[in-house]
Amino acid sequence: MSTTVYVVSAVLVFVFAGLMAMAGIGAAFLFVPLFFYLGVPLAQATPTALLLNVVSLMFASANYWRGRLINFRIGLPMLVVAVVLSPVGARLTPHVDQRLLLSLFAGFLVVAGALMLFYRAKARTEPLGRAAELGAGVGVGGVAGFLGGLLGVGGGNFILPVLNWAGLPAKVAAGTTSLVVVFSSLSGFLGHATLGGIDPAFIGVTAVAAGAGSIIGSQVMKTKMSNAQLKRVIGLVLWLIAAKMILDLVT
Repeated sequence: MSTTVYVVSAVLVFVFAGLMAMAGIGAAFLFVPLFFYLGVPLAQATPTALLLNVVSLMFASANYWRGRLINFRIGLPMLVVAVVLSPVGARLTPHVDQRLLLSLFAGFLVVAGALMLFYRAKARTEPLGRAAELGAGVGVGGVAGFLGGLLGVGGGNFILPVLNWAGLPAKVAAGTTSLVVVFSSLSGFLGHATLGGIDPAFIGVTAVAAGAGSIIGSQVMKTKMSNAQLKRVIGLVLWLIAAKMILDLVT
């Protein structure tokens, strides 16, 4: 790859890792199409994006943990199931047509953007019971893990709305999501890594950018930016990328 690709990728990773760390969802679902349009092969873009999720959200999770913004009761069951099923989705990726994968990815971005722009969690009159927490954790962890591994997205966009629905405060939902996505992304990355297509130099450059962006982004979320402002920005970005992908698919 050219030096330009490295530089542009590092800048974009820094910016989007910071933004997504604020929401605790990771930016792999943005990195995959961005890398692809920069000329990075899909087989390389997917595992790289998952590993960047691990790097960026590892720092963010530590920041949220220090702020006591992680709910382990619902997060741990979700984490375990996502870790188990993420490599299953990753191993299926090479057997799915690339055009179909890109179509699924575009659809994912449309739905994720809509959730960011229009979904408003309703305050629950009472917290979920332990059985409901376990069921929600296992169910959404399975879906997020499998699809996250298949598409290389980590699954945070599936997890965050469920935690909002469960009645977790916005910042606790973000912190809990970040913890789950760290481990589901690592599991998915390991599944993809066994298939080859890893560029250590590209991963190293973008990983440094992802870590720096995440540290800054999670700190800003804790102290300055409102959740509503962040969701509007992310939702619009997702729709712009989805529109570009759909246009390319139909032309």
